[in-house]
Amino acid sequence: MPEEPRVVSAQDLLRWSEALSGIARTGLGFTKSLYEQERFEEVLKVAADMRVAAGHELEVEVLVQEWLKSVGEGVPGYVTPKVAIGAVVGNDKNQILLIQRADYGVWLYPTGWADVGYSAVEVAVKEVKEETGIDAEPVRLIAVLDGIRLGFTRVPLYSLVFQLRMVGGELERHPLETRDVGWFDEDNLPTPLAGWEKWAPHAFKAIRGEPVDVLFDPPRKPVWRED
Repeated sequence: MPEEPRVVSAQDLLRWSEALSGIARTGLGFTKSLYEQERFEEVLKVAADMRVAAGHELEVEVLVQEWLKSVGEGVPGYVTPKVAIGAVVGNDKNQILLIQRADYGVWLYPTGWADVGYSAVEVAVKEVKEETGIDAEPVRLIAVLDGIRLGFTRVPLYSLVFQLRMVGGELERHPLETRDVGWFDEDNLPTPLAGWEKWAPHAFKAIRGEPVDVLFDPPRKPVWRED
């Protein structure tokens, strides 16, 4: 019997759109051919159509223009995922430190963009202090994750997630970046909690001191399909 037609999700469209726009913008950054430039701009329009169909708030032409503004030349024009740094912080009660993001209202571990001039783990320590008021020290790297694949971002990014241990401070949310902060037990997590089913069990194992490997997204088969 023929297989049932696969339903394309908004997350599928978003990921395909970002991949196509990245290919097109990178091509525009390297090509000197007017013919190729026109073709890449057409690919951007297709990517924009997909992005809008996935629920993006901008119109197609506006989105295309925004992408075109980001085109560089040569190596600076090579479009790659951004890098974000996440921090899984535990306390002596084996609870996890979570923030409620001000932009989307979802809960997640403290996270922020990788700032120039800081090492990755320095960013983790800094973000925890800024977003929650908690002083923490690094323990180990526990995950390297694709933000779009986890479903908690529309910006292509890789998230380096470090385990940290609380060493001081008091809970104090950042007035602009967070709506709320708190310590939570594994059986009493807040909602909505972004992507928790993929990272939370791993995070609590690390917090309890159990041996854990670095968590990463396994290859898909085929790569352009969701799990």
